[in-house]
Amino acid sequence: MADQIDLRSDTVTQPTDAMRRAMADAVVGDDDYGEDPTVRALEEAFAERVGKPAALFVPSGTMANQIALRVLGSPGTTAVAGRRQHVVAYEYGAAAWNSGVQFHTLDDDDGMLDPAEVQWVRQASQDHQPAVSLISIENTHMAASGAPWSMPQLIALASAAGDVPIHLDGARLFNAEAATGVPAAAWAAHATTVMCCLSKALCAPVGSLLGGPEDVITQGRLERKRLGGGMRQAGVLAAPGLLALTQMVERLPEDHARASRLAEAVARRWPDGGLDPSSVRTNIVTFAHAQPDKLLAHLEDHGVLAGTIAPRTVRLVTHRDVDDAGVERAITALAGAPESGGR
Repeated sequence: MADQIDLRSDTVTQPTDAMRRAMADAVVGDDDYGEDPTVRALEEAFAERVGKPAALFVPSGTMANQIALRVLGSPGTTAVAGRRQHVVAYEYGAAAWNSGVQFHTLDDDDGMLDPAEVQWVRQASQDHQPAVSLISIENTHMAASGAPWSMPQLIALASAAGDVPIHLDGARLFNAEAATGVPAAAWAAHATTVMCCLSKALCAPVGSLLGGPEDVITQGRLERKRLGGGMRQAGVLAAPGLLALTQMVERLPEDHARASRLAEAVARRWPDGGLDPSSVRTNIVTFAHAQPDKLLAHLEDHGVLAGTIAPRTVRLVTHRDVDDAGVERAITALAGAPESGGR
């Protein structure tokens, strides 16, 4: 169907016309030699936006997370993270393969980590358990319907972390900024490193950024090379990233409003699905359904694409390429969907 409404992810967004023009006109050089002026401009703009001394442009958010683990963590130590975080559940075990760290996972049903539990894990190293080298958080938290963190909770977590570095997986950090009014730099101030994706809700075709201290990012460049992420005339990719940062953040509340409408429709259709519509504050709706394959087939028959993130867990994601008419079409399809809901 040519006019499908694609709610599978915000990674399906198409670059804007301005982004395409910027790609064609980009001034480029060899980024592996540090000679691409457009890449440097993007890294500097992101570093300033998140309040960090330096930044590194990488092909994907997964690579940025893995670089952070390699630089901040060390083999034989523990990285504390939520059990449903992207770095734990959706990177195909890359942490064990790339950095030799062992995850100690905590409950993160609301998207956040309990500072008391983090403190317990740190203290456990005194009882022959692995030392904690890194704490990873995710803001917004994809699996928790894109929940943004609470700033008091983050401050408490940073206190519990002590001198252990925090990595902020901010794949959708600017959604958190838009939903809470707290600037990205304020969230990042409590972390050693911060990652953000340009190719999700910000519509760039490729790329993520990792921000942090100069020495960490210098080591990160080496780890990027080791992971095969060294790029050459990458300014053609950095140019739309600059527009993503400067032109696409302000429109994110539109996506949040549309996701809220979808959440209300889901809750009406499946009141036992465990979804509280008021918990959907950004652009992601996740909910339980006993027969997701049937639901996804029904939606596709009605021109709507959706996906799953775990057994019996469906996800809908709004983005720039889904307008009000598309949301209404999805709501109509949801209203006529199969009965089965709940766990």
